Amino acid sequence: MNVKKIHARTSREAMRKLREELGEDAVILASNSVPGGVELIALPAEDIAALAQPVVEARAEPVPPPKHVPAPQSETPAPVPKAPVVAAPVVPVQAEPQPMMSMPMFDMTTPVRDMAWMEQLMGEMRSMHENLRTQMQEMNWSEMSRREPVKAWLTRELLSVGFSTSLARNMTSRLPAEISAKEQATGWAKAMLARNLHTVDNESSLLDQGGIFALMGPTGAGKTTTTAKLAARFVVRHGAEKLALLTTDGYRIGGHEQLRIYGKILGVSVHNVRDAADLKLALAELRGKQTVLIDTVGMSQRDQAVAEQIAMLNQAGKPIKRLLLLNATSHGDTLNEVVQAYQGQGMSGCIISKTDEAASLGPVLDCAIRNKLLVHYVATGQRVPEDLHLGNRQYLVHRAFKYRPGQSPYYVSDDDLPFVMTAGGSIATQHSESAVSLG
Repeated sequence: MNVKKIHARTSREAMRKLREELGEDAVILASNSVPGGVELIALPAEDIAALAQPVVEARAEPVPPPKHVPAPQSETPAPVPKAPVVAAPVVPVQAEPQPMMSMPMFDMTTPVRDMAWMEQLMGEMRSMHENLRTQMQEMNWSEMSRREPVKAWLTRELLSVGFSTSLARNMTSRLPAEISAKEQATGWAKAMLARNLHTVDNESSLLDQGGIFALMGPTGAGKTTTTAKLAARFVVRHGAEKLALLTTDGYRIGGHEQLRIYGKILGVSVHNVRDAADLKLALAELRGKQTVLIDTVGMSQRDQAVAEQIAMLNQAGKPIKRLLLLNATSHGDTLNEVVQAYQGQGMSGCIISKTDEAASLGPVLDCAIRNKLLVHYVATGQRVPEDLHLGNRQYLVHRAFKYRPGQSPYYVSDDDLPFVMTAGGSIATQHSESAVSLG
């Protein structure tokens, strides 16, 4: 049995050595404080399985061989006359037949019973392993809070305004050692986030250079209103005769009419398309236009029709740049699902909508940073065209930190933080930390 003792100065270093020497599935048997650091006593996962096997075999009872049953006797046996004792010849006795298998014989119910017992044992050991790992992470967090209080405070601030645990971990691990004040840490974090949030500097790439743009996203993200805002901004700069509007929204009641009303006000023609062939024909007829804006039908990111909608745009015969609407009021996991469903070739960037309704901009900025999305515009209300602005990274980050949840049930307090960074944070880190890359 390969019992391993690991010595290190800190819990973090001990866990790292444990993973390197025994693997991710090693089982910690004990954790002790020793002079100069900590000591872990652990076993590899394969030794645990080998240790459990003899116990299983010992629980299996072999089936006893059949016993010889004597012939029945009468109640009053007849007397047998005594005979002289004569030495009988030695006759070889045939040995009883031995089982062909050397392993213990099991009845039909034994394997099922022992298998269930073994699964229960392994389940309990896995649970113990996870509990010990959580305890080690809590110890590690408590140690960091004591030795690096500014890092601990910054972590809580990032989580409280809506940034993910993986991004918070990544950022705090980069905090310079010379920063010792909370105000300095906040300023550094804002600068780091702003540097990693990609935004357009001016509108020339969209309104001046022209092209075909399709606004996409889930239902209610604000595609039609944003299309009208972009159209109004274009008309002011270049005139209505160089712009055309298309809509694929033939499902929502009034969806086509809403865009047609905006087009009538702006003096811009609006065309309705149903499929790839219809879209290809419409674009051919509008080839003289400098810019074409397409308002697509909204659908859930989990709807298989999303892929069909993207395929329709790809089959149009002309390059179409897709702009994804990200609803700032959505949960971070929902935003990640939206990006995963709509991303791919042709994705030009995103427009953040409904910022006036969002309690915090942390989740949507986290999503944009994580997926390296270029933020073109930010929509701040329903007014056309006033409530559409270029994405200013400094303002967006400042707005994210301006949020103060107070008594919100989602606020991360000092007491909650160890649990979030161990139980919740470890899970989030497993599947998403590798995707966070900060410059």
